[in-house]
Amino acid sequence: MKTSWLGLIVVGAFFCLCALAGEPTVESTTVAQAQQQVLDLDRAWADAEVKHDAATLRRILDEHFVATFGAGKPYDKEGFIKAVIGGDPDPTESQELSDRMVRVDADTAVIVETDTVRGTDEGKAYTTVYRITTVYIRRNGHWVALAEHLVRAPPEK
Repeated sequence: MKTSWLGLIVVGAFFCLCALAGEPTVESTTVAQAQQQVLDLDRAWADAEVKHDAATLRRILDEHFVATFGAGKPYDKEGFIKAVIGGDPDPTESQELSDRMVRVDADTAVIVETDTVRGTDEGKAYTTVYRITTVYIRRNGHWVALAEHLVRAPPEK
């Protein structure tokens, strides 16, 4: 029986394409998992701010963490925690994260998102919208926040 080399190549290519189409690559699965881990950690961070949970913030923020609000001075880890949960009771009731984009490259991830903060201050309801860029790094197998820049979004027209 004569076998056509061309036929074998076509059949082999067909099976390779079917196998590739049915299973995600290891790299894409790893990136997708890392993206979800960072998004989940980012959500836990927002929840910790609303709950005034300093212990969770200390776990999420890297020892070298730095944050800036608009054009203001930078805050280190403890200065940031004090700024967002210290002092007078924070009237924030919720933080809704939206327009989230995450990029992962090896042990670095960046999230760009919108944070809509709602609360009541002196009996008056308020809503403030921020644009946030956060850099996460993977240290010892765990994601932590290294830097954040937050700026008030311009009002919608």
